[in-house]
Amino acid sequence: MELNRRIEKYWDGRSEHFSRSRRLELDGVDGAAWRTILKKNLPEGKLKILDVGTGAGFFAAILSKLGHEVTAIDMSAKMLGEAEKNLREMNLSADFKKMNAQALDFADETFDAVVTRNLTWTLPDVKAAYREWRRVLKVGGVLMNFDSDYGDKNFLDEKTCSPGEVCFQMLNECDAIKNSVEISSRRRPMWDAGFLEGINFSVRLVEDISPAVHRDTRCFYDAVPLFAIHARKIFC
Repeated sequence: MELNRRIEKYWDGRSEHFSRSRRLELDGVDGAAWRTILKKNLPEGKLKILDVGTGAGFFAAILSKLGHEVTAIDMSAKMLGEAEKNLREMNLSADFKKMNAQALDFADETFDAVVTRNLTWTLPDVKAAYREWRRVLKVGGVLMNFDSDYGDKNFLDEKTCSPGEVCFQMLNECDAIKNSVEISSRRRPMWDAGFLEGINFSVRLVEDISPAVHRDTRCFYDAVPLFAIHARKIFC
């Protein structure tokens, strides 16, 4: 629980600048690229979608605009405040809830899809999260996880954050959190694929989608590859 509170405090501290960055991204060529990726890999029709670790509401905005029913969760209250404000300003809607991604307050088989970005690298228990996400997915539902393998990186050395966004102390805290979670000892996304297959997902990996979604020169992106996991729940 202490680690969860520490992570929440860290993202609370980054929420305002993070929100501005995501709004810039959403309005440019990279936002359009993400819209294409999500639309291409989701099932047909209007879907019930869970956006886990919504942050400033980036995926929630795209999916709402595509006409889906979106429930978006985050453990950071300040991030959720930014997300609600952003969608309100765009005349879009989603159901925002403060919730732990590793212990969901939803019934079994509630959602057609679960999507998440830049979250699993910082979770204390990724195995528990993946099991929970599978539990709330309908049979045939899809999980899309977009993340990076930060486990063997040093944030101070790698310049993984915009210089104007975070200070030295926050980067130190980010490294400390990263080094405290088990997922940092795994090499990804191969570990993720193996675990998901072991709990009855079919899995397709794209090891680096950065060239497709990191093209906007107005936005800051680190040099660590962004992988994509596309998984489908194959049976109960």
